[in-house]
Amino acid sequence: MNKPIFYIAFLLFSYNGFSQTYEFHTIKDIEATPVISQDQTGTCWSFSTTSFLEAEIIRLTGKKVDLSEMYNVRNTYLDKAENYVMRQGKAQFGEGGLSHDVINSAKRYGVVPESNFIGKTDPNSVYNHDKMVGELEAIVKKAVAETPKKYPNWKADYAGVLDTYMGKFNQDDKIISSQQAIDNNKINYEGKSLTPKQFLATTKLNLDDYVTLTSFTNEAFYSKFILSIPDNFANGSYYNLPLDEFIQNIDNALDKGFTITLDTDVSEKTFSGARGIAVIPENEGDATLILNEIKPEKRITQEYRQAEFENYDTVDDHLMHIVGKVADQKGNQYYKVKNSWGTSSGRDGFVYISVPFVRLKAISVMLHKDGLIKKTKTALGV
Repeated sequence: MNKPIFYIAFLLFSYNGFSQTYEFHTIKDIEATPVISQDQTGTCWSFSTTSFLEAEIIRLTGKKVDLSEMYNVRNTYLDKAENYVMRQGKAQFGEGGLSHDVINSAKRYGVVPESNFIGKTDPNSVYNHDKMVGELEAIVKKAVAETPKKYPNWKADYAGVLDTYMGKFNQDDKIISSQQAIDNNKINYEGKSLTPKQFLATTKLNLDDYVTLTSFTNEAFYSKFILSIPDNFANGSYYNLPLDEFIQNIDNALDKGFTITLDTDVSEKTFSGARGIAVIPENEGDATLILNEIKPEKRITQEYRQAEFENYDTVDDHLMHIVGKVADQKGNQYYKVKNSWGTSSGRDGFVYISVPFVRLKAISVMLHKDGLIKKTKTALGV
């Protein structure tokens, strides 16, 4: 009797020791706005970075504001079209974008509350840009093929498509009620209307305070360079760091209460939006099990990261918003990442992404420069 009981107990101990289902506890949770959905659009870049700016407003003012994601999208579509036509079609055109596109849009056009521009003509419908993007692309390709001289009205036609699908937002309409201002006492717009740039001023955001970090060996570390990825139509610059230091800055920023935008590859079969987990198994045979059970993860070196990027095994295909950290019962840490696929996906709309996954699959992160460690801030001169 004793031998079988001991054997069963040993098996139970082995199961609990080596095949434990995930149990998470919070390490750091930074306040952010609620999870929403980008629906049937490729605008994760705006949803993630707009969420990031909303969290920054909370950090800076203690107040919540719901910014319009589609205002940034609409303005970026205009800039993207100009870029495509002036480069005679030798540029990326589509729904994709990056965090710096939202920053560029805000600098050029300001920001507006969601209530001022929802970005769809039917408030009860979901976002779907399939037809709109097809029509926009046809216009810019026609402008390139015929030349703007022979198609002088291409900009008006292009804006007309945006108006049809997203709603009009002409220059003369860019007025925001003074009640929407976050800090009317400091910036006295009492009884006046605000333009998007004036509204931006009330948020206390300094758009020059944000830096984008990456980690690749084809450029010198601590240099600033234009990352060659398809969606970087705006030729945005990135600061290049050694991989360990890249991760140190992510952790430091979160520890100090700064949230972060994350540009990453989510095409891996061990990224599960449904389960809300993203990991890199040490053994490929664990690819299915690791989504439900704790398994050893691969050690990610700088060289392996570079090889995966150059082989197109790591690609830029989704942006999200890091808002905290969690740990499982074995002490493994994960980043708490706010997704834009609605609250029914993942863990109430969040994905817990392991450190090895970020070391391998993160293309870049954007954060406030005060979230950088001292060594990095000094080396970059920011």
